[in-house]
Amino acid sequence: MQFGDLKFRFHWVPTLLLALPIPLFVVLGIWQLDRAEQKREQTRLLSGRAQLPPFELNSLVDDPEGLRFRALQARGAYDAEGQILIENRRQNNRTGFHVITPLHVVGSEIRVLVNRGWIPAGEDGSPPPAPVPDGEITVTGMTHIPAPPALVLHGGMDAAQDWGTRWPYLTVDLYAAAKGFPIQPVVILLDKDAPDGFQRTWPREMPKEGMHIGYAIQWFAFALIALVLWLRLSLVRETEKEIVA
Repeated sequence: MQFGDLKFRFHWVPTLLLALPIPLFVVLGIWQLDRAEQKREQTRLLSGRAQLPPFELNSLVDDPEGLRFRALQARGAYDAEGQILIENRRQNNRTGFHVITPLHVVGSEIRVLVNRGWIPAGEDGSPPPAPVPDGEITVTGMTHIPAPPALVLHGGMDAAQDWGTRWPYLTVDLYAAAKGFPIQPVVILLDKDAPDGFQRTWPREMPKEGMHIGYAIQWFAFALIALVLWLRLSLVRETEKEIVA
């Protein structure tokens, strides 16, 4: 194959090093584009859920993931004895606590945990009072499914038994194991305008496809670079060929 004064000469070494990985780079790029489309579909799904009316939390939920980004509603009375504080929560460059209060759902033994917001820590690190209202109320807010931190140092589901009312983090399973009564597998993030709460700035993290688009561009760029290098090493000028001969 001739390209002006350049002639294609097949070489096994550059082909093995460069040409063969090209399909792999292309496949990885396509895979990242597919992941981006999956994130877009998740965003459309979650945005649609946010427009639905609040889901009534009466019986125990079987599929908590199906409620992610869905508004929730429950009626009952707050259980002051079950209230805990989650330590080292930062807001406005200050350290404080999230106030987690169980709501005893009316007509059942079920509790649903309600995050009533953030309170600042005092100068000595202690929390200010977080009073719990009396009486039956209706609570509305967004779904939250708490997860443990990446590094967990405790030794199992019984670790929370010794944490008292100040916890380093929260999962519903840990709370259920510590308290012993049925708990909904989701937490309600109390609406910003609802009474009986504290400072509330709830982030709403939607799936983002931008990262996957960036990775796809990188993989396609690697494929293009490998193709250019392979062609460069495979094309020889006629004068070069004559000198080699």
